[in-house]
Amino acid sequence: MKYIVVLGDGMADYPITALGNLTPLQYARTPNLDRLAAAGQLGMVKTVPEGMPPGSDVANLSVMGYDPRLYYTGRSPLEAVAMGVELEDTDVAFRCNLVTLSEESDYATKTMIDYSSDEISSEESAQLIEEVKNRLGSSEIKFYPGISYRHLMVWQNGALDVNLTPPHDISERKINDHLPRGPHSEILLRLMVESSRFLPSHPVNQARVNRGLRPATSLWFWGQGIKPALPSFNDKFGLTGSVISAVDLTKGLGICAGLKAVKVPGATGNITTNFIGKARAAIAELEQGRDFVYVHVEAPDEAGHRGELDTKVKSIEEIDEKVIGLLLEELEPFEDYRLMILPDHPTPLSVRTHTGEEVPFLIYQKSQPVQGSKNGYNEESAKNSGNYVAEGHQLMDYFLRGHP
Repeated sequence: MKYIVVLGDGMADYPITALGNLTPLQYARTPNLDRLAAAGQLGMVKTVPEGMPPGSDVANLSVMGYDPRLYYTGRSPLEAVAMGVELEDTDVAFRCNLVTLSEESDYATKTMIDYSSDEISSEESAQLIEEVKNRLGSSEIKFYPGISYRHLMVWQNGALDVNLTPPHDISERKINDHLPRGPHSEILLRLMVESSRFLPSHPVNQARVNRGLRPATSLWFWGQGIKPALPSFNDKFGLTGSVISAVDLTKGLGICAGLKAVKVPGATGNITTNFIGKARAAIAELEQGRDFVYVHVEAPDEAGHRGELDTKVKSIEEIDEKVIGLLLEELEPFEDYRLMILPDHPTPLSVRTHTGEEVPFLIYQKSQPVQGSKNGYNEESAKNSGNYVAEGHQLMDYFLRGHP
């Protein structure tokens, strides 16, 4: 038996007036998903435990079969693992976004214009982070370049209890009420303010402005945490596996679980990603003897954060055609397989950030088709199925073994 999970990050949403009160999943043209829904099992799953932040870190931990209440130590340490950064027990890792803030002279009065600096390229951002390292780095505080706007700061003996806000939660809002607060937060705020004094004039940003693109005008810290420790996926479920993702968070989670992280050329984390390449990489891993593949696609989440309706619908259609469609074609020669499709959390366009509601899942097995839904794979069909998994981390057991 081969097992494949396709996770469309943030796919779930609310009904939208412009779509005739349908959700993007209902509205999008998804013939492959609908075919699977007709012969598969639908249901709803609560991936974010009550009282925990509805981030992709918490939700993907759940989907991968780990109870976040036991294993969650923060987002950034997972990203550090994917980047090959070794953390000491005394280190605190922080996500370090390159963001676009408005131009007021008083930092506290600025507005969060863009949490991604127009999805700045990795090549451009590497130059900016190098400048940050030269100006703000020290023996205790170190910066590491990542992908696009997503970077890493590691603070030796740093503050863990500081109150920080994800920048995508405050798009187009004043930052005053969302600046670092708590023990030693003044150090983080100082780094953010100082970065805003030299980043706007950097040649990379000047060139971006000349091309009509938003410049990366400040650092923004969030998602802090300490070195994680997970039991291996193989020890837990008796399966070897791989993770395929463009974002360091999911890759790092997979690595911590003992999964092989597969790099796909052209995987970007947005709508321009190499959808087909991810599907082909998944098949290659199975053909090479892996039992399990976790395919993560970030594009719907990015569209939700940016409030881009057409892009979110298109991303779902791309997943259906270029990931699900190709997988179904290439899996046909396999004797048997199980396929699970779901989001990790909703990223509704109306709020442009994550929420903690239940999400729809679809499980299909080649050798055991069932009487599924004639209304396709979407939130409404999944709710109407009557199947509900209250503890998200139990879904993986349900998928792999047929019972929680």
